[in-house]
Amino acid sequence: MADTERLPAWCPGEGWYSITTTASLVGKKWHPVIIHRLLNEGPLGFNALQEEVDGISSKVLSESLDDLEDKRIVSRTIVSEKPVRVEYALTDLGQSLESVVVSMAEWGEQHLDPVEEEAASIV
Repeated sequence: MADTERLPAWCPGEGWYSITTTASLVGKKWHPVIIHRLLNEGPLGFNALQEEVDGISSKVLSESLDDLEDKRIVSRTIVSEKPVRVEYALTDLGQSLESVVVSMAEWGEQHLDPVEEEAASIV
């Protein structure tokens, strides 16, 4: 991976900085879900992505995409000017998170009780 593709770490000098920095990136509630959906579906427009990420508000999706774009995980491309249509896709750096997101999903499937549809609406 080229130096230009590396993200800045925080708490340098600590032996666990790579874990905490990565956790701060994928530890936000919707970030791994957005990454997972873009891994599975490929590039998506805003509305299509919102449909794929069930339960997320437009505001939170927009803020999450801005954050992921700032961190160079997601790219935003203007597809058409009139009407304005944008498409979101994973960058190479975002694609490199595939094993992390897949491992999170596999761990959850092995160790978490399935959520009942009714209980999920409470959270």
